[in-house]
Amino acid sequence: MLLEQSRSQLLVIDIQDRLAPHIANINEVVDNSAVLLAAAQRLDIPVTVTEQYVRGLGPTVEPLQPFIEGVKVFEKLHFSAVADPAIRRHLQQIDQSGGRNQIVICGIEAHVCVLQTALALARAGQNVAVVIDAVGSRRTESLDAARARLLQNGIEVVTTEMVLFEWLHVAGTDIFKDLSKLIQ
Repeated sequence: MLLEQSRSQLLVIDIQDRLAPHIANINEVVDNSAVLLAAAQRLDIPVTVTEQYVRGLGPTVEPLQPFIEGVKVFEKLHFSAVADPAIRRHLQQIDQSGGRNQIVICGIEAHVCVLQTALALARAGQNVAVVIDAVGSRRTESLDAARARLLQNGIEVVTTEMVLFEWLHVAGTDIFKDLSKLIQ
């Protein structure tokens, strides 16, 4: 599957204050999630953010806050975001109203909330891509296991640069010049 700007939506899962310090590759996750959020904002790609048990894990980390102003943020208790009926309906509405059936996922933890959400979305017939350099886990073994399970289940595993250049589709435009700076 080639990601298309007009068919994509971005789902940011649980990149929260009290969980983030325990994630092995958290700087990479936050930096690449910021790139994805900035690109989505510039390309008018709908964004949905989830936060797991906010009272215990806190809000989305501060570096991502400027990118999620005005974005729908859902608190959840289920590990799979789509096990929550409100989140599932929201993602379906974005798809139905704009033909956005490609769901690009970043967040934490790769082997729990990201994996369970991706599997459930794929089972529901969505085209799912997990941005492997924008997801993380406390242990690298867990991230590796998540990657393997995603691939075994036919879910696309992509990188931030892959997403960015597939969304852009062509070089030489003003928007290409602006967004390509995000990965230099």
